[in-house]
Amino acid sequence: MRFLLDDEQREFARTLDGMLGSYDTMGAVRAWASGDHGPGRALWDRLAQAGVFALAVPEQHDGLGPLPLELAVAFTELGRHAVPGPVVETVAAAALLDRLGDEAAATDWLPVIASGKTVASLCLLSPDSPYALDADAADAVFVVDGDTLRLADSAGPVQPSADPARRPARPVGGTVLARGPEVVAAAAYAADVAALATAAQALGLGRALLARTVEYVRQRTQFGVAIGSFQAVKHRLADTLLALEFAQPLVHSAALALASGRASGREIAAAKVRAGEAAYAASRTALQLHGALGYTDELDLSLWIRKARPLRDAWGTPAACRARVLQGADI
Repeated sequence: MRFLLDDEQREFARTLDGMLGSYDTMGAVRAWASGDHGPGRALWDRLAQAGVFALAVPEQHDGLGPLPLELAVAFTELGRHAVPGPVVETVAAAALLDRLGDEAAATDWLPVIASGKTVASLCLLSPDSPYALDADAADAVFVVDGDTLRLADSAGPVQPSADPARRPARPVGGTVLARGPEVVAAAAYAADVAALATAAQALGLGRALLARTVEYVRQRTQFGVAIGSFQAVKHRLADTLLALEFAQPLVHSAALALASGRASGREIAAAKVRAGEAAYAASRTALQLHGALGYTDELDLSLWIRKARPLRDAWGTPAACRARVLQGADI
């Protein structure tokens, strides 16, 4: 199986990296955390123009996809730049509506999701997950409760999160859009898409943390030398790099499996747990090697560090992903 990206996919990644790097993404993150969605929505429009959301929408509904591998490439860059907002939930909502088999709902919602005109959130209700991410900022919040899909009327108060730019809220009320076993099947597929996108986002986040930490240890000195020359620091950074390097092919493999229609869910769960744990380890490395500076809210690094654990746990905790990987395994 081929795990290397082709020239077009690599160019897509470079384009997104350049576009996000030229925007005040950190300013958008801080504004989003305070409840000001203006800069984040402006960034959202740029992402839509680059075709990011269209990757989850089929061509007959003005999209480019579904293209899971390209989606993973895009979300790696979104994670690298700590893009705020329900980006994962929007593409997951598109996946659900595409798989639902309701042509009217697909026609109403998929074109506006692909174009970026609609910011969507998705909540698969369970005892462990009664909240929708950024429901206060979303134009549409889709809620799956068992075999029922509804469009929420409103959202409750924003709940606290380790990442201030992640703003979960409980969806309230709603209009029923569909009911039946097709909702359950579509929701399961949407959860797989969300887990894959989150894994890619975590991978990009981990790489950003590693890059910034390497840059910092080259500059910070003790006893007259850069701390990056210390053997213990080199080993810690090498372990972080290895974890991220092992996660990347799993993410790409899961995307290819999803694209081929043969994904059992185990590949996606393996990618999610590996990428999530690697990003979390990168955040701990960054925090340790930056010392007390890493705790400083004013430092942009903290915006990456505080995303790592929520991303690790979103759309499949490590325990849940490991359990899924082991389902059906001959042990």
